[in-house]
Amino acid sequence: MQKYWGIVLALVLCTACQEKKSTAESVVTSEINEEAAQNIEFGFDLNNFVVRRDTVKSGDSFGELMLKNKVDYQKVYAVSQNFRDTFDVRKIMVGRPYTLLKSKDTSETAQIFIYENDRINYTVIDVRDSVTAYKDRKAVKYVEREASGVIESSLSEAILAQGIDYNVTANLSEIYAWTIDFFRLQKGDKFKVIYKERFINDSIYAGAEPIEAAYFEHKGTPVYAFAFQTDSVKRITEYYDEEANNLRRAFLRAPVNFSRISSRYNLKRRIAYYGNRIRPHKGTDYAAPIGTPIMATADGTVTESTRRGGNGKYVKIRHNATYSTQYLHMRKQNVRKGDYVRQGDIIGWIGMTGNTGGPHVCYRFWKNGRQVDPFREKLPAAEPMEESLVGPYMDFIGPKRQQLDCIEFYQAPEEKLLTLN
Repeated sequence: MQKYWGIVLALVLCTACQEKKSTAESVVTSEINEEAAQNIEFGFDLNNFVVRRDTVKSGDSFGELMLKNKVDYQKVYAVSQNFRDTFDVRKIMVGRPYTLLKSKDTSETAQIFIYENDRINYTVIDVRDSVTAYKDRKAVKYVEREASGVIESSLSEAILAQGIDYNVTANLSEIYAWTIDFFRLQKGDKFKVIYKERFINDSIYAGAEPIEAAYFEHKGTPVYAFAFQTDSVKRITEYYDEEANNLRRAFLRAPVNFSRISSRYNLKRRIAYYGNRIRPHKGTDYAAPIGTPIMATADGTVTESTRRGGNGKYVKIRHNATYSTQYLHMRKQNVRKGDYVRQGDIIGWIGMTGNTGGPHVCYRFWKNGRQVDPFREKLPAAEPMEESLVGPYMDFIGPKRQQLDCIEFYQAPEEKLLTLN
């Protein structure tokens, strides 16, 4: 009888997954433009204007662009003085696209200037009558996407091989930065993700949204992650596992993204140059190109930002009464003594100052005034979820977890053929 019910349960789960796969791709459209036949863009019917599209060139200024297109100086001045919160004319960036809508008479005077802040958001400067300025966004379609993979060499390679946005790699590594050592991923580690892609006018790709749910199997141990908003007023979103534990820790595991460990904490290190004598290495070296940003691994106050001997240019941060961290061999610091920094803030850039044979940051970790190996420390966790939110969270993640469990791990085409044979 137990065997019978086991078969029934397997069939139910299989059917649930198959039904999910058979449904049409989930599409959420923020706005549907029903006036496409009128050639509507940016909220204007382009048929009513002479349209000129261009990008900001080196040396261009808003004033010069408008004056060249026959806009009165008084209107240009009004924009620069009255709409700084909406459009700061001093901050237009080289390479950003803009569109000029000009009158359809012989003068072709510019009437509307549209500056594209990014692929989705734009600013409209309307100088037809009284000057007005406002921000708006293009109609965006959100398409849910599922992705998975088995790691053969690196996480980025497994994701990029499928043509997935590189930002998904960065997002995934950020989510698990406190729980998984990405410098020691193993062949056969697996992942699954659910996220949305943005499209403008149904076809123009505009990037990936943050991951909504993820599964990562490292050394045979699975770790789920679900995005959950814990503060709707401040819009704070954290990632929690299937038991409502916060995946974030008080410390990042590494002060740089996508580098490699060139030398680990080792109190018995011997160096041939010094006669093979023991020269303890009380830091962890992360090799990366010169100029790579160095991040504070936790919130804290800068106690030192200076240059000294073999350390070169460095920053030291006191996080609390127990922990401090130090970052050596910087090309340049980005903070001063007394500054308060947040986890992930850029405090400097990789360099080769002091005693160093190549570009890297030597990361040193203090606990109770003694240098220790951060990889051997059980780092303190972030604030737990409020008890009142645990029930709603469990209800929220139920469908997402089932969806993750139904995703099959991606196999490259040649691997599929070998499996079939």
